[in-house]
Amino acid sequence: MPSNKLLAGLGKKIRYARKAAGLSQEDAAMEADLDRAYYGRIERGQVNVSALNLLKISKALQTEVGNFFPKRAA
Repeated sequence: MPSNKLLAGLGKKIRYARKAAGLSQEDAAMEADLDRAYYGRIERGQVNVSALNLLKISKALQTEVGNFFPKRAA
């Protein structure tokens, strides 16, 4: 269960981008050089992911890191 609505929203956007890229969680985690279980927790909004890992994920998913964030915080 997500601990924070903002992290849950971030995870949802990352999941959407991963699916649009046609990658499994395992493949996305491998491309981003992250542990698959950790990657899964990111998508579920269970961890406050670092900027460095967000950049790795955006590179792996071939999308801009800004696409993971809402237009403005609620």
